[in-house]
Amino acid sequence: MFRRTIGALAMASLVAGSAYAQTVNMDSDPAAPFSTYRTYAWTAGTPSPNPLGEQRIHAAVDGQMTAKGFKLATDETPDVYVATHVLTHEEPQVIANGFGPWAFGGGYGTIDVRTLVQGTLIVDMYDAKTKKMVWRGVATGTASDKASKNTAKIDKALDKMFRRYPPSSN
Repeated sequence: MFRRTIGALAMASLVAGSAYAQTVNMDSDPAAPFSTYRTYAWTAGTPSPNPLGEQRIHAAVDGQMTAKGFKLATDETPDVYVATHVLTHEEPQVIANGFGPWAFGGGYGTIDVRTLVQGTLIVDMYDAKTKKMVWRGVATGTASDKASKNTAKIDKALDKMFRRYPPSSN
């Protein structure tokens, strides 16, 4: 009985942990001349529903681009254009607390249903001359009610995205 209860609790924590995990993926055009890209400019994307969140995303991407040696093009034509896309959807989450009918002759417990907001942040990079997409980073995770937590999640996702930029020419 004790093993079953511990096993159920361990499984519940693993499932809950995976529900809150952040996934980050990148893709790129192997023929793109990444070593020649030095300047960038913003182009239209899909903005965050929260304008303050959009500002934070742009500032964080600017920081990553600067760290990779890019300069924001002001007067000249950039080497690449950058666009961000923010997509969100609500997902109901059912959480069972307590023990079910198998525990101690009847058991007790509650079931909570809450709505989580799943968010996806996409960063696209387009070659300015060819107008073709050359790089894409995608991060998906659960959004928070707190702006500071979302900012930290965005920073972490962008760190993971840009860690492998420029892509290797394998």
